[in-house]
Amino acid sequence: MIVLLGYMGSGKTAVGQCIARLLGKTFIDLDEYIEKTESRNVATIFDENGAIYFRKKEREALETVLREKQTAILSLGGGTPCYYNNMELITKNPLVQSYYLQASVSELTNRLYPEIHKRPLLHGINSHEELAEFVGKHLFERATFYSQAGYIVKTDGKSPETVAQEIIATLF
Repeated sequence: MIVLLGYMGSGKTAVGQCIARLLGKTFIDLDEYIEKTESRNVATIFDENGAIYFRKKEREALETVLREKQTAILSLGGGTPCYYNNMELITKNPLVQSYYLQASVSELTNRLYPEIHKRPLLHGINSHEELAEFVGKHLFERATFYSQAGYIVKTDGKSPETVAQEIIATLF
C-alpha cells in the first residue's frame, strides 16, 4: 500500500488519484472513507461531535483500511499522522510505503487561500498573511510526524502527474 501524507493542500488527493490511475489500483481518501461510514461530512462531524470524536473515528478508519485494502493508494487527512500512534502504525507496517508530500508555506498558502471557507480548520482566517502564519505554525508543529514517512517528495511548482511519476519511480 502507498500512503500519502502531508499538510492540507499538499496534493495528497490529486497525486493519489493519479498514482491509482497509472497503476490500476484503488484510491482511498481517508476523510471520504470516514464520511461514508459516518454518513456526514468531516465539517459536520467536527461541529456536532468535536475533534476528539473525529480523531477516534479517523484512527479506527486508518486501522481498517490498512488491514483490508493492502494494495490501495491511501491519502491521509493532514492531521492524521499527528494523533494517537498513527505514524507508528504506518511506519511499522511492512506492506506500507509512506510518502510525505512536502510543500512550502508560500505554496500551501497560495493553494489554500481560494478555498479557505471550505476547510473547517481555516474558518476564521481572513487574510493571506493570517493564513500563511497559521500554515507555518502548523507545519512546524507537524514536521516531526510528517518527517517519519519513508520518503519525502517536494511538490512546489510540480503538477500532480509529475509528483505521481516521482513516487512510482521509487517502487521499481
